[in-house]
Amino acid sequence: QVQLVESGGGLVQGGGSLRLSCAASGRTFGINTMGWFRQAPGQEREFVASIARSPTYANSVKGRFTISRDNGKNTVYLQMNSLKPEDTAVYYCATSDLFYSTRQRDYAYWGQGTQVTVSS
Repeated sequence: QVQLVESGGGLVQGGGSLRLSCAASGRTFGINTMGWFRQAPGQEREFVASIARSPTYANSVKGRFTISRDNGKNTVYLQMNSLKPEDTAVYYCATSDLFYSTRQRDYAYWGQGTQVTVSS
């Protein structure tokens, strides 16, 4: 089992920045990819970014968000800049034993989520 705990969400004005963190514990040796997904009210959960050997981004966040990873701390970060109201969502951290995936079904473990709200 892998436990994931997200932090860093909050309320920010449009154009502002937030940094999300996700710490993994438990059987972390099997983790290859760590990713972020988000779910806005009334919408399906969608892929945001992932990182294994290199980062992958959804087109909607490319150039604004940066994913990084500290393997020594089993922690993944999501630096979010130039935030827009449409970025408002619950952000979830997840892990996969694959080396690349943007599909939710490839991620076995999920955090509880952290709310990000961007005001206009």
